Amino acid sequence: MTTKIVPGSLVAVRTPGDVAAEASARAARVLREAVTERGAATVALSGGFTPREAYTRLAAEAIDWMKVQVFLVDDRAVPPDRERSNYRMIKETLVDPARIPAANVHRMASESSDLEAAARAYEDLIREHVRLRREDVPSLDLVILGIGDDGHTASLFPGQPEISVTDTLVCVVPAKGDREARLTMTVPMLENARSALVLAVGSPKHEPLERVWRVAGTVEETPARIMRSFRGSVTWIIDRQAGGM
Repeated sequence: MTTKIVPGSLVAVRTPGDVAAEASARAARVLREAVTERGAATVALSGGFTPREAYTRLAAEAIDWMKVQVFLVDDRAVPPDRERSNYRMIKETLVDPARIPAANVHRMASESSDLEAAARAYEDLIREHVRLRREDVPSLDLVILGIGDDGHTASLFPGQPEISVTDTLVCVVPAKGDREARLTMTVPMLENARSALVLAVGSPKHEPLERVWRVAGTVEETPARIMRSFRGSVTWIIDRQAGGM
């Protein structure tokens, strides 16, 4: 029998809609508590198909968005109005419906011809708006992540060197094959968040989840294993198919 440990809390629900409802309710609670306790909140959002409904539901929650700074976990090197832009999806599902002030939404300039400069500029934005919690690393109140069928999270892919970057908060992920170049938050930035919600929906997520939860394994093979070293709370929200039920 393979030994496995779920790092953090596991919330298993029936359907993808239930995942979205649970995620939006928990995200709203984290943001409201941060605003109440510290006067402001910070959140980093992932793209992809899985969190779309969660963001739509989050837009309807009672949150003082004037006091929330919104960042992106990662984005593809495409213009912000393109269909594959994470920013576009987040804008359409959350930012516009919730009427979040434009000054509070910080997109990555991932369409830039100089991605290294764009990565440095985004780190500067993070350091300007996100409080320090440990040493010199800012601490987001909340990060929402997913897990790819290959075990990646953010834009940290199996067998690629970005998983080992520790000297910057944001790095460039070069294009490879059909995959566009990207910008992504790095492990030091992600693992220092106060709270993380990890969403997984559908049977293709079952095997990579099992790899993350196994005691044996490496982040090089399964980058989503970085969540095993997160310093804040980690809550996995999965549907029945992702759980193999």
